[in-house]
Amino acid sequence: MSQRSNFARFILLLILIVSSGQMLCAQEPPSSASTSQATVNQPKDDNQVQSYQLSPEKYQKAVQYSRIRNIFYFASYGYLLLILIVVLAVRLGPKYRNIAERASSRRFSQAIIFVPLLLFTIDVLSLPLEAYQHTFALKYDQSIQGWPSWIWDWAKGEIIGLIILTLAIWVLFAIIRHSPRRWWFYFWLIVLPFMLLGIFATPVVIDPLFNKFTPLQDSNPGLVTDIEKLTNRAGLQIPRDHIFEMAASEKTQTINAYVTGIGSTKRIVIWDTTIKQMTPPEVLFVVGHEMGHYVLGHIPKGILFTSVSLLLLLFIGYHIINWALAHWGGRWEIREIGDWAALPLMMLILSVILFFAQPIFNTFSRYLEHQADIYGLEVTHGITPNSNQVAAQAFQILGETYLEEPNPSPIIKVWLYNHPPIGERVSFAATYNPWSKGESPQFVK
Repeated sequence: MSQRSNFARFILLLILIVSSGQMLCAQEPPSSASTSQATVNQPKDDNQVQSYQLSPEKYQKAVQYSRIRNIFYFASYGYLLLILIVVLAVRLGPKYRNIAERASSRRFSQAIIFVPLLLFTIDVLSLPLEAYQHTFALKYDQSIQGWPSWIWDWAKGEIIGLIILTLAIWVLFAIIRHSPRRWWFYFWLIVLPFMLLGIFATPVVIDPLFNKFTPLQDSNPGLVTDIEKLTNRAGLQIPRDHIFEMAASEKTQTINAYVTGIGSTKRIVIWDTTIKQMTPPEVLFVVGHEMGHYVLGHIPKGILFTSVSLLLLLFIGYHIINWALAHWGGRWEIREIGDWAALPLMMLILSVILFFAQPIFNTFSRYLEHQADIYGLEVTHGITPNSNQVAAQAFQILGETYLEEPNPSPIIKVWLYNHPPIGERVSFAATYNPWSKGESPQFVK
């Protein structure tokens, strides 16, 4: 994942896309196969998949790519922290604050000068790492997006982010000046409704700016009809025109699917690469997995989990920020916590907290994804012939496409994986069979 302002990304996550995409596979860094399940052999001739398997050539490529991803993740975090430390050391915040205050005495006008200046500076300094990330994605066949398109996407993301974050930070500092002791709680209360608004609006406002979406029934009505068998079985009301195909093949060769939106914007999105590289039964399992996120209430659970996490983050950050200002505020020329120049310090502290909280977030995500795997297996049982093997083959394809590395470090799994390892998913899919044991399925009776 690009580390361009992790504080900024977290606020955007809350306002725009928190819990809006419980994806089947794509994760950054992608998950890897488990040590006990992965092998380095050619798949069996009878196509019966029991464990995650890679050819020797692809195994070596997967190991190399995974190492680059893992090193990049930690190095980019360190690089971001270094940028923020330098910004504090050279007093860039006070310099930009003075520019904003000389330009206007109005706080809102100051915000639209100070915030874009600071965040854009940090983002430009982080741009070389993002470009390098795209370079090795191209090298390892994870992306086919040309540089002009990549730069345009970066620019669009930058414009959207700066607009939203400028407004969010203006509100944050207005609350801080109004209540220096309780700002963390009041800001949390205000963020919550905007978080819901973001989840509602992102599929129809933000996502189309980056990718093309068309109703799947326009290109593959037969597949939509098959999907309706699953939705009817699940008792899930998703209109045919709310099942979308995304033109991912314009930018990537990887495969994915996800659910997003709430209320009238609720939808299932399947990448066109998924449809091209998987058989219809495998795509149905993918859709069954995504349906599980809706039926099992993962979106409201994700909202609740993120809301509580945000409250704790702000509370802890509040105390650390006050402590840091008491010790070094004068050296950094930060007048008080309500000073615009305090923003880089907030970003530094909250980025550190988020880094160490990552294993908690990912553990929760892996739990939800495993539940969705179970649901996908259960909802397709009896509809798709040999549904266990279909699911195992689907995961095998995911692993090969994303160059999932066998034998990862347990620490890497805990820290980075927001989905269960592919090896675990393949093995579970191939062996999960409560029906033959006379047991009741967990979710689909």
